[in-house]
Amino acid sequence: MKKKNIIVGLFCSLLLGSCSLDYENTSAITPDGVWENPDMVNAFLTNIYGSMMPGWPISANNTDEGMNGPADMSQYVRGEITVDNCAQGLDYKNIDKINYFLANLESVTVLNEDEKKQLRGQALFWRAWDYWGKVFTLGGVPLILQPQDVSDLNSLLVARSSTSECVKQILADLDEAIASLPDKWENEDYGRIDKGCAMAFKGRMLLQYASPLFNPNNDQQRWQDAYDANKAAVDFLKSVGKGLYEGDFADIWFDERNKEVIMVNQYYYPDHALSQNAIRPEPLTRDMASQNQAILPLVMAFPKIDGTPLNLDINHLVTDLEYNKQFLTDFYTNRDPRFHATIFCPGMKYPCGNDLPNGMNFWNVWRKDGVSNVTLIQDEMSTGMPYGANFFQMKGLDDLEKLYVYQGETDWIEIRFAEVLMNMGEAANEIGKSDEALQVLYDIRKRAGIQSTDGKYGITATSQDEIREAYVNERFIEFAYEGKRWNDLRRWKRFDILNNLKYRSTLYPILEDYSIVQNGQFDWTKDMLDPDVRKLFHFEYIECVDGDKNIYRFNLDLNHWFYPIKKDDLDRNSKLEQNNEWGGTFDPLK
Repeated sequence: MKKKNIIVGLFCSLLLGSCSLDYENTSAITPDGVWENPDMVNAFLTNIYGSMMPGWPISANNTDEGMNGPADMSQYVRGEITVDNCAQGLDYKNIDKINYFLANLESVTVLNEDEKKQLRGQALFWRAWDYWGKVFTLGGVPLILQPQDVSDLNSLLVARSSTSECVKQILADLDEAIASLPDKWENEDYGRIDKGCAMAFKGRMLLQYASPLFNPNNDQQRWQDAYDANKAAVDFLKSVGKGLYEGDFADIWFDERNKEVIMVNQYYYPDHALSQNAIRPEPLTRDMASQNQAILPLVMAFPKIDGTPLNLDINHLVTDLEYNKQFLTDFYTNRDPRFHATIFCPGMKYPCGNDLPNGMNFWNVWRKDGVSNVTLIQDEMSTGMPYGANFFQMKGLDDLEKLYVYQGETDWIEIRFAEVLMNMGEAANEIGKSDEALQVLYDIRKRAGIQSTDGKYGITATSQDEIREAYVNERFIEFAYEGKRWNDLRRWKRFDILNNLKYRSTLYPILEDYSIVQNGQFDWTKDMLDPDVRKLFHFEYIECVDGDKNIYRFNLDLNHWFYPIKKDDLDRNSKLEQNNEWGGTFDPLK
């Protein structure tokens, strides 16, 4: 075990009997006994952590980040939307558990007031977290702040509060949490919610509330509130030693407990291991495979090492072999260091232990059969893979053989300092602080390792609109595979970015002379950074990886931004109103 995990460790250790339960009935855990034992009170809260702490997302599918395989594009992004196929339910299990904890905590006598205050602050954070997740999805929801009496059915039927009322309550919970929590936790308590984490989440929440999704009239006070909250979070986090990680970008996830970590789910084997099978290529994993494959927009988003864009002329790529080969070189070499740290490209080193023998790299590249058919050349390693984008997630990937893909230990960082900084910068731009907004972009790119002679790291934006677009692009790069892209596109109301793509496209590296493989002359230990290797290949453009262009294309409805409530929930609670975008009377913008 590489470390103790606060999210599950304490709760598991209590249930396994590693500490005694010193109240009268030692043969069972009784409800009353929980509140008479400080360890059990803490365990109750830890159980809340375990049910609510987010983990590694697999969420690139249906965005411009990636796909989980051909023909897996959802109905929603194809424009086939109904209440039935996209409605969301109202789950109050966690809220009920938190309210029960808060109500009982008031009468606990085995903890001092400071200890109770810190426990209450953590619980309030999680209540705010849960409610904002609901509000961000649906708009205002029923606000339930006390345990409910299940014997009184009428009391269980609660109408939706307005979005603004929900936001007011969420902020009240967060402000009390911020005032109650310690600056940081140490030792075995590392990973609990502290003051800086609560401040950072408040900044994220206010940024989303200020964004066009909730703020179509561009109320400047909301942007000012978002800026103030994020600025306060940045300043406080710096005061306790937080900041941008100063090592290689790839190591943010492997150099644990580093200064960039603000909110974290700690994984360790065997009690809280991370399964990474789904995001690994099929020959190098088991049970699930090939999800989060990067498509063309993401692999092209990362600039060159000097920060200038990598441009692609599709017509020249198809018709001009010299241009094609030069582009292949530009694609693989001298890129923003975040590129190879984030995305595995065909013909490179893949972290899979000894699954690839004798120093072999993973050559998921192709050869042509006839005019259009392509076949993986690395059939020596497997029976082949389904066609796809062939660019896989590299960010946070443990070096695991396929026998051990369920034993990952890479911590999930839900909030990084980089996000808090960029949240502040984005809000700064909206209130006219363009210099401050640009400096954040410069700092992010400098840390990434982009080289600059003018201190601008390839950022050419000057006007508010240009800076706004620069943030759209930089967040795409910095937070790729971190579960933020869909929420960003939605809060900006920028589904047009997906619709303009039309299809999920990719590039296939094509080996021009397959005889060198057949004759045993191909050196499987070399990679695409070697110019002698690259000259053996060219790129082929695949316009629609999904196949049928009439079915599989981005066609998101630009008139639906909040989700509907499930019919079952409406039927159970006559006081609920459906959102007005879906034929109801509830306005999520009020």
